[in-house]
Amino acid sequence: MLRCPEEGQLSQRENLSFIWKGRNGSKGPGQPGPLPLDSWGCWGLSICFPGDGGMAVPQPFPSGPHLQPAGALMEPQPSPRSLAEGFLQEELRLNDELRQLQFSELVGIIYNPVEYAWEPHRSYVTRYCQGPKQVLFLGMNPGPFGMAQTGVPFGEVSVVRDWLGLGGPVRTPPQEHPKRPVLGLECPQSEVSGARFWGFFRNLCGQPEVFFRHCFVHNLCPLLLLAPSGRNITPAELPAKQREQLLGVCDAALCRQVQLLGVRLVVGVGRLAEQRARRALAGLMPEVQVEGLLHPSPRSPQANKGWEAVAKERLNELGLLPLLTS
Repeated sequence: MLRCPEEGQLSQRENLSFIWKGRNGSKGPGQPGPLPLDSWGCWGLSICFPGDGGMAVPQPFPSGPHLQPAGALMEPQPSPRSLAEGFLQEELRLNDELRQLQFSELVGIIYNPVEYAWEPHRSYVTRYCQGPKQVLFLGMNPGPFGMAQTGVPFGEVSVVRDWLGLGGPVRTPPQEHPKRPVLGLECPQSEVSGARFWGFFRNLCGQPEVFFRHCFVHNLCPLLLLAPSGRNITPAELPAKQREQLLGVCDAALCRQVQLLGVRLVVGVGRLAEQRARRALAGLMPEVQVEGLLHPSPRSPQANKGWEAVAKERLNELGLLPLLTS
């Protein structure tokens, strides 16, 4: 039996509008103590889809887990409106579940670009996730100068603006660390990992439509975690219990998303993303395969020696080059 685990029940909501309430009722970081995820807030989100005439249409949250027929891997099941809408609904469902978690003093501020960078993120999904995908490239979570600025996974500003052709307003997070300002598409800092990742596929594919014909890029976790000092905290650095609570919810969401898109191969970008994907998708194997790709991080000595050559060799081993060059 191939199925995804369920991570609890969703709270009942009449629409996608939330009221942000920070700790101590203010926008500031407040006093030390457990950090509830509702402190990263939201701004009355609405979803616009092609055919809506530009009108924002509130979409209801599902009132409980998605019931799925057991016994076989689900084929892609687009909603009556679009596959992109279903994917966005899954992301907002994950946000709702993450909002119930708490973190210790190790985490000072949490950014969720799926919320404050909703417009460019929505544009990314609706433009490039219009049909089933054979391959999902999976990152771990946003970087401070990539997705945290643009709402796009590995979203180095110039690539998002000039190659992917995306834009839109990016709001200020409810809590913003002075060392990690969110400037959106005006951010002057380059995201090295994102520049390497998307630059490689730009050179290989030529046009984004060639890449997205069969592939999509997504992060397992939508949250950027910052220490009180402003230092980036990776999920792997969290205490074990908090890490498993956070990533367990994200694992379950990934399983649903993979089934929704009809993905057959998940390529974890970095060892942790690969490991979590194997764990999350164990119930879908062998129909869904999980492989790994070296992370393009500048902190990786191997990546600094020539990540593009390593990536091309790996994709050739996986038989993906024909999908990306035709």
